[in-house]
Amino acid sequence: MIKVIDLSPISIVGTRAAITLIVLAFYMGKPKFTWSVAQIGAALGIAGAQFFFVLATKQTTAANAIFIQFAAPIYVAFLGLWLLKERIRLLDWLSILFIFIGLFFFFQGDLSSAGFWGNINALISGISLAFFVVFMRMQKDGSTIESIFLGNLLCALTCLPFLLGESPKLADWGGLIFLGLIQMGLPFILLSISIKYLNALEAIVIQTLEPIFNPVWVFIVLGEKPSSLALLGCSIVFLTVFIRSIYASRKELRVAK
Repeated sequence: MIKVIDLSPISIVGTRAAITLIVLAFYMGKPKFTWSVAQIGAALGIAGAQFFFVLATKQTTAANAIFIQFAAPIYVAFLGLWLLKERIRLLDWLSILFIFIGLFFFFQGDLSSAGFWGNINALISGISLAFFVVFMRMQKDGSTIESIFLGNLLCALTCLPFLLGESPKLADWGGLIFLGLIQMGLPFILLSISIKYLNALEAIVIQTLEPIFNPVWVFIVLGEKPSSLALLGCSIVFLTVFIRSIYASRKELRVAK
């Protein structure tokens, strides 16, 4: 959809966030703003992840931006150990290793040493995403959706003004509404629920499926065929996440018994 919409990336982020706010407002009902460190930290984390990722894509290749951002599982592993006391197991490190191998194959040929500041912004985006997940996990016994609402509010306030200099067409509005509802609104609601049951590392590892499904959607909508190496990378990441999730689920069942 971002490829199809004829607007600047920052305008897309701001408008998408504004539409997402409407979806979240209906879901939240009466919000519970505690203004705790965890609530504000998660809000700043998701806002930073979105904003710096947009800057990164403007200043370096899309492959660099995504690959560097999804170093987030490493940051989550250490932040989770430090802030949440969630133990890092051998399976976790193996999962991170195979995910990076898969992402490398996926982006092989597109990664570049160019765009220094874009790469730096992608790094900041990944760190922001890691803090977002960890601070969300800190609120597992409370309400987490308010953090996502505040983060999107910040994105809307800072990025939406860029839309004033553009003239979106009807098709652009259709795409923006789709992004706000389906790409952002619904996933954020599901994440706010799932973070109560998954530890921080599990939550971010599963989210690494997002970039590898991008070529699938692009192929279906635009007909762009992914390379053989990209398909290999997709398979490695998908199988790693799938096997790890099955193993973790079976372990939870054994503990429950």
